Amino acid sequence: MNYKGYLKSNIGVICVEDNGEKLISVRICKNAESNNMSDLTQRAIHQLKEYFSGTRKSFDLPLEMNGTEFQKKVWNALLDIPYGETRSYKDIAEKIGNPKAVRAVGGANNKNRLMIIVPCHRVIGANGSLTGYAGGMEAKARLIELEKKYR
Repeated sequence: MNYKGYLKSNIGVICVEDNGEKLISVRICKNAESNNMSDLTQRAIHQLKEYFSGTRKSFDLPLEMNGTEFQKKVWNALLDIPYGETRSYKDIAEKIGNPKAVRAVGGANNKNRLMIIVPCHRVIGANGSLTGYAGGMEAKARLIELEKKYR
């Protein structure tokens, strides 16, 4: 059984979903539906509230990262980007030992189902520009600014 909870934030309504054991999805959704929360959902929402208030710099939650081995390598590399810092797609490609896979890194970022928790918003273009984000460019900019403010 899957559980869901919702958090209203400065980037929109965030839907948090888990399977009772691991977090499976954190995404921006159009509106909050009825909550069906597990202890894990409640814990994740509490940690996200702390993140948005600037008191949490990392998350301590069990994650279900469903994807290819390549995607999992990328997502694990994202977890190593320190709070308040950014890396380029090229940096991530080099970190996972595949320096020519810059576009594939972008594709893996796009498939990340655990936004904020697995911080794909911290990945930017090689020239420092903000590039695609599933939650929208405004949300990405706000998350980066939030982290700079509380770094």
